[in-house]
Amino acid sequence: MSETNNNKIDRIVSLCKRRGFVFPGSEIYGGLSNSWDYGPLGVELKNNIKKLWWQIFVTSRDDMVGMDGAIIMNPKVWEASGHVATFNDLLVECLSCHQRFDRGKLENGKCSNCGKTKFTEPRQFNTLFKTYIGTVEDAKSTAYLRPETAQAIFVNFKNILDTARMTLPFGIAQQGKAFRNEITPGNFIFRTREFEQMEIEYFIPRPEKDVDWQRQFEYWINQVHLWLKAIGVDAKKVDDFEVPDSERAHYSKRTIDFMYEFPFGTKELYGLAYRTDFDLKNHEQFSEKNLKYKDAATGEEFWPHVIEPSFGVDRTMLAVLCEAYSDDGDRVILKLKPYLAPYQAAVFPLLANKPQLVEKARAVYQKLKLPITNCQLPMNVAWDERGNIGKRYYAQDEIGTPWCVTIDFQTLEDDTVTVRDRDSAKQERVALKDVPAFIMERMMPR
Repeated sequence: MSETNNNKIDRIVSLCKRRGFVFPGSEIYGGLSNSWDYGPLGVELKNNIKKLWWQIFVTSRDDMVGMDGAIIMNPKVWEASGHVATFNDLLVECLSCHQRFDRGKLENGKCSNCGKTKFTEPRQFNTLFKTYIGTVEDAKSTAYLRPETAQAIFVNFKNILDTARMTLPFGIAQQGKAFRNEITPGNFIFRTREFEQMEIEYFIPRPEKDVDWQRQFEYWINQVHLWLKAIGVDAKKVDDFEVPDSERAHYSKRTIDFMYEFPFGTKELYGLAYRTDFDLKNHEQFSEKNLKYKDAATGEEFWPHVIEPSFGVDRTMLAVLCEAYSDDGDRVILKLKPYLAPYQAAVFPLLANKPQLVEKARAVYQKLKLPITNCQLPMNVAWDERGNIGKRYYAQDEIGTPWCVTIDFQTLEDDTVTVRDRDSAKQERVALKDVPAFIMERMMPR
């Protein structure tokens, strides 16, 4: 069935609400603009994305360690990083409807609310979320919710260097919440004021020639594309946009924006920046603490340079949903990678009113829920006995469950079950004892 791109994103939003992936935030009180809560299935998908990312970029590598920094940090951190002075958008107001926008995100120079083209002169708007620590709200108690996870890594660079005893090149990874007081958030979970990041600061020796950091930069471009393949994003929908000098962040000598073709337009999905030695150098200056790396062989001290691949969890989830969503007119299918799906399998009794089938199905369900030895991939199993078997298959297709295991009367005779494949709807008979291996073999990344 053909559909417009806008229709597709509307269908995805509807599916997410209907099936428990994403709910409007504070909905019973009328909601909160561009605030979203992740429901039972959404949190499973989101967690599986984060687990896979951590496995690929941290636990499977010898040159990477992780950390988890505080959301509220000493405000001097954000002075040293340049966020207090430079973390600004250009705010304009529509002269017709008085809606406010980030000038850089206006589509074709038109107000998205009324379509008019006349705006006030732009003014600087700092997008840091300000808060206060303690009982008195004054300048001395001002603090900020972190706008990125990266600075906690730089602030803890020496602590990690001393305790983990890493040698260059090496990376520090972090996942966590960040907050930006966006002027014009929108497009479902694409741009929100509260979001989650997965970031790496990869420290390299001080380059003697440009080719030294450029080699590392190209390596990380390739790593980002391998990640995109792992989560099922079509390479043809991704463009590596070279950000021009005038548009790069103040700390960056080179930036690539990985642009993805969302149904609502081609937008930035991930970023890759060469931050030079800006951050460690500035934090050393502001803190008056030595943040240099000491070469064990030569005794030389210097600030390492940094390559930063930055991934948004919420944008990743939206891209995964856009890629996976399929509507052929007869049924909706989320063709998620099996290891990302909220459930890897669902177990049904053929008839819910036959106690012997329900009892046998419950036993199969409990067996599949047990931890699988030597498996580092997620394994979550759903139970469903509502309605007829066709409706149960339809529901599992919509939420992306790769395999449905049905216990029928033949199971009681020979201990075999029917395993149905989500994408093809084909069924095959599998010995009950072989079901865990059958699923795990097909779950492995290919």
